[in-house]
Amino acid sequence: MATVNQGSKSSRLGTVVVTVLDGGGSRAPITNAKVSLHRAGDSTDTTSIPKNWTQSSENLVRPIKRTNSEGRVVYDGLQAGCYGVIYGHYPETDPKYVAVHAGCTKDVCIEVNLNLQIVTMFLNQDCKPISCPRPRKGDKPVSEVIVNDPNNNVGIIPPHGFKVVPDDPRKFTGPPLKAGPLKIAFRAALLERTDLPIDGGGDAEMLVTDEHDPPDDAPVVPIGGNVGATLSRTATEPTDDLALWGAIRNSTDALSFNNYLRFMDWIFCGKDDRSSLKAFERSRFAGKRQQYLNLRDRKRFLPFTDSDAYRVVKAATEAFVMVNCGVHGEHPPFTEEGDRDRDEDYLGRRDLPTQGLDFEKYLETVDGTTTLPYLAVIRRKLPDIPIKDLEFGEESLTESRLDNCFGILQEKLANPCFLELIWSYWHEEGMLVQTVNAISRRFQNVRGPSLQDPLSNLEMDPLRPLNNLLWGYIQDEQHRLTVARRNYEYDHHYGLRLEGQAVQQFRPVDTRSKFLEAFHHLLRLCTVFYKQDDDTTVKADAFPVLNALKETHLILSQGAHNQFGDLPSTARIEMLMQEWLLARPEFREALPTRIMVAYPEPWMDRVDAMKRVQGWTDTSVLHFRNLGLFGEQLLLAIRWGHWSDVQEPIQAFNWARFFRPQVQGYIHAYRAVTGVDLTTETVDTKVDATLPSVLLKRRLALQQRAS
Repeated sequence: MATVNQGSKSSRLGTVVVTVLDGGGSRAPITNAKVSLHRAGDSTDTTSIPKNWTQSSENLVRPIKRTNSEGRVVYDGLQAGCYGVIYGHYPETDPKYVAVHAGCTKDVCIEVNLNLQIVTMFLNQDCKPISCPRPRKGDKPVSEVIVNDPNNNVGIIPPHGFKVVPDDPRKFTGPPLKAGPLKIAFRAALLERTDLPIDGGGDAEMLVTDEHDPPDDAPVVPIGGNVGATLSRTATEPTDDLALWGAIRNSTDALSFNNYLRFMDWIFCGKDDRSSLKAFERSRFAGKRQQYLNLRDRKRFLPFTDSDAYRVVKAATEAFVMVNCGVHGEHPPFTEEGDRDRDEDYLGRRDLPTQGLDFEKYLETVDGTTTLPYLAVIRRKLPDIPIKDLEFGEESLTESRLDNCFGILQEKLANPCFLELIWSYWHEEGMLVQTVNAISRRFQNVRGPSLQDPLSNLEMDPLRPLNNLLWGYIQDEQHRLTVARRNYEYDHHYGLRLEGQAVQQFRPVDTRSKFLEAFHHLLRLCTVFYKQDDDTTVKADAFPVLNALKETHLILSQGAHNQFGDLPSTARIEMLMQEWLLARPEFREALPTRIMVAYPEPWMDRVDAMKRVQGWTDTSVLHFRNLGLFGEQLLLAIRWGHWSDVQEPIQAFNWARFFRPQVQGYIHAYRAVTGVDLTTETVDTKVDATLPSVLLKRRLALQQRAS
């Protein structure tokens, strides 16, 4: 009979699960709390630990970890013995000792003595306490935060609209009550202990809520004389996916070139210009720097001589994209106080409710992993495939890790990358890649494809400080994506393709031929919806928008295969590096740029200058950049939203209002680039689904004939 060797008892490893929560009050979990584990002895009896034992860097089990949204952190792969668990924030708590046995899991609960509570009273319109237990619309809440914090190590973050009462930093007044559920949520920020190593993860947080019954209607007051009447836009209700759309907007903003440029200046020049960034993005800078150091020192080497300058630029760019493209993690892009205020202001300008920004509520839990509802559906379709938590090469293979040889990578399920390849497509149509290719040819003394190369008289001496960077960039060409590979993937994702000599023999297998028609139909329906929504005498109909969203979502999901998980991020890394090279001040001297044109990103005038020199399209790269920016946000919300199971139009109603700037910005930029107005209402209800590359080729031919 066959047998399975389970391994000796001494070779099996143990696990410690630590939960951190408030010891009193609501017993709410404490998130992002630093928890360190220290080896305290080889014995499995905690009474054998010396009374004078202290934690140190020598007995630290690395890495230091942070609690998740449930206040929980897991240390696995532990050798048998005694361990000390240290909570790294104020108020200080004594170490917790735990004995780990081979193959066993031990639970440790750290109860922090905060006893955080919220006591709320209500004032009427005369600023007097109400006599009845249930408030009315228009009453003002006054909340007092009670917390065990004699040394002022706990910061209180009030809800949006609440202001601190003078001379009482623990009491806050809120705005007048409106209709709907009454939920007052305060956040407590717990400072890191100064006597322990700092890991750059920031403060721990705890969320405490005070819920009440919805307020009653205000009493009817008889009014005489002339009465004015006004009409307002249709009211809507909060939906959970408002948090997803806010995360998409914030994550794409975090991946912007200007933010990338600040990061590169911080890494290489020491310029710490983070004051204008959102709070979550400022806190991510340290993580991006650590990721950069890991890539530079251990994982990113080039087989070429004298290419270190380019190598560190490549490692820094990859670290920037890796840290910023995830949905959520230790620093979600929507929980900091200032960020939440900005998100709520964004919603308020579009007459959208602000109660739907609880991202943790939006996520679903599948096999112990929180993920987007759309991905939860996909996961349930694959119940026979396990979830693994390691990638190849992260750790040596042992018997305890054999299950990681096959399965779905947990990081991909919990943190899908918020990138769309349409960003790269429109930047490539805007001649970004072609500009850098032309400069690379000139750097190598290679004449361009035309008989008269416009760059033949270009003096390259102003680029002398960049010589080594350009050398490394050209040497690394064999490791970059080719235009043919990108073109095939554009077609696989969206049915879009490039035109030109480099992509003549184009033979795709699987194309999204219906995407362009479906997407343009959605944009046209949005313009009809906006006209109805702005008319206060009409209740806008969002059902057509919902059906168009479901159709576009279905087509997009059909292309989410093969290179979908890797090629968009690789293309983004390469194009960000190209933009960074062009943004260098040396190119301002080498190319005939127009200083007085206020481009939002410093690389743009270099591309427009090259287009004038080469006789390419005279449409500014600004419009192509806007198409990539707005198109990415729209398609991310369509792709990752769980649209297939939505039957009520309220989510489509909110989606159209939320993304109105992006929809109308995309429509305007598309008309500027292709000459096609997607808002035009014609007798033929079919929208223009001509490939953009064909339209661009026609416009270029007209431009050349006119000149």
